[in-house]
Amino acid sequence: MIPIPPSLFLLLGAAMFAIGAVGFLVRRNLLVMLMCTELMLNAVNLTLVTFNRMQPSSHGGQIFAFFVIAIAAAEAAVGLAIVLAFFRLRKTVRADEANTLKH
Repeated sequence: MIPIPPSLFLLLGAAMFAIGAVGFLVRRNLLVMLMCTELMLNAVNLTLVTFNRMQPSSHGGQIFAFFVIAIAAAEAAVGLAIVLAFFRLRKTVRADEANTLKH
């Protein structure tokens, strides 16, 4: 089996992060924005684990990736609860309508 060079994993992580960032900035649907945030966090995890594989004596990358996974789970739970509450109140999940909550 031919080993895959770490640069390809880093390119994949950069592409995933870029897609997530563009999706977050362009789309106005709160659920899509949450999914793009998750995509960016997974790209960071891929990068952390790739750098950890390049430095096998240290497990720092894997430990940081574990914390990012825990933060992503908490972000998904809290974000989904906020989106559900917003949908019950306004019957929409468009981010443009969120400023109406000030009134």
